[in-house]
Amino acid sequence: MGMSTGSDPDGDPGGRGGAAAGDPRQNVAAQGTIVAGMTLVSRLSGFARDMVLSYFFGAGAIADAFFVAFRIPNFFRRLFAEGAFSQAFVPVLSRYRNEPRAAYLAFISAIAGNLSLALLAIVGVGVTFAPALIYVFAPGFHGSPVQFELATAMTRITFPYLAFISLTAFAAAVLNSHQRYAVPAFTPVLLNLSLIAAMLIGVRWFEQPVFALAWGVFVAGAVQLLFQLPFLARLGLVVMPRPSLAHPGVRQVGRLLVPAVFAASVSQINALVDTILASTLMTGSISWLYYADRLLELPVGLVAVALGTVLLPNLSRLSAAGNSEGFAATLDWGLRMGILLGLPAAVALYLLALPLVATIFQHGAMTTIDARMAALALQAFALGLLPLVLVKVLAPAYFAREDTATPFRFACVAVATNIVLNLATFRWFGHVGLAFATTASAWMNAGLLLRGVLRAGVYRPGRALTATVLRVVLGCLVMAAVIWLLLPAAEHWPYMRSLVRAGWLALGVAAGAFAFALVLLLAGERPRNLLHRI
Repeated sequence: MGMSTGSDPDGDPGGRGGAAAGDPRQNVAAQGTIVAGMTLVSRLSGFARDMVLSYFFGAGAIADAFFVAFRIPNFFRRLFAEGAFSQAFVPVLSRYRNEPRAAYLAFISAIAGNLSLALLAIVGVGVTFAPALIYVFAPGFHGSPVQFELATAMTRITFPYLAFISLTAFAAAVLNSHQRYAVPAFTPVLLNLSLIAAMLIGVRWFEQPVFALAWGVFVAGAVQLLFQLPFLARLGLVVMPRPSLAHPGVRQVGRLLVPAVFAASVSQINALVDTILASTLMTGSISWLYYADRLLELPVGLVAVALGTVLLPNLSRLSAAGNSEGFAATLDWGLRMGILLGLPAAVALYLLALPLVATIFQHGAMTTIDARMAALALQAFALGLLPLVLVKVLAPAYFAREDTATPFRFACVAVATNIVLNLATFRWFGHVGLAFATTASAWMNAGLLLRGVLRAGVYRPGRALTATVLRVVLGCLVMAAVIWLLLPAAEHWPYMRSLVRAGWLALGVAAGAFAFALVLLLAGERPRNLLHRI
């Protein structure tokens, strides 16, 4: 259980995610590749989960009730654990890694103790006042007593997931700070496997089959936490939680946490607003947004989350060391990678919206109308993919410098934009208006964050960024033309056989990706341009 001290407290340079032999610098691109690879496995298993879910439950009232019960603990988890908590915790953790081992472990112990007590209290309140949560998250359910009671009962089962997964996120933040990225990125696969098992096996044990999903969520939380503990133990970082409000590191995290709660969680707050308003629209609106969001989450996870995961600890380390040149270069690399991967993903997602929804989800209880409605939402979300990626790149530039107040102000403007546009459009455009408002909010947030780093002087765009943008735009135009000319018209997709749809979709994705890569290569982009060592 001991941990060595010195320049490499992990005692394992080769396991830290990426420096080549003989090169002590961290290969940020290699770290990002590790996260993206594990995230791809997670997202693919998530699609398998949602294919089974759409087959059994479709997009009806029962599915809407489960999605609300599932969204509630996930909202709080992303708001506090993966969002704000990590952004406030990791920069302080990076400073304590330079302290003696005893001080480092005492800091982790105090944070773990405080987090555990807070989660115990929050879960108790959430389970007790589950009906009030349904009133807040889905006020439209009040007019349907059966749906309201179903969502309430499932929320009482799923809400303890918040405690398990928040502690899992805490463990993941520690592992990421030690350049152990693969395990945290793989962990969500266990949630997907648990829910698939619940639907294929557990449904026979319940009079109302959807309750198997709720219990699957509960079990998945415990499994994900237990999965990470052995990897923490290998680093000697499994410590007894000891709550303390007097610890200076705890107080610093507390000061950073309050504004970070809002600043790091704009997308979650927007999703909450969307769910609230969607619950007042026609039945299925919540499910259509859910399925569209699941497809959006694939490129968001592979690009945005992967970049944000590796940028925060590395930028925090550079900021703590006073390396402003390395800080700016790393941020520039993040922006170039975000544009290089995010823009073509957004274009492809928009063009292939109905083919993707029909191929992946249109089975069993999922109808043709459901597929079309989800595809419309996906196109609206796709327009906001690039700014979502840029937010994940730019926000760590603030949090790494322990500045949570500035992104907090920007987040307020972004959320206000979403709310105003939601209220102005949802009665006329339904769930699609809600998706467009989310996209506009993302552009607002990304624009303000970029302007902020430019004004602060911590980053200046160079020729490399301009060249990347021009090459990517040209590549996207050619890719879009290839997809549009090659694939059948969108209106034919819901009526194709499953294997035919899958074949055409695979062909379109492969041809579009090849065209994009070829244009970039001919325009002068080279693989070495993607590497970055600090």
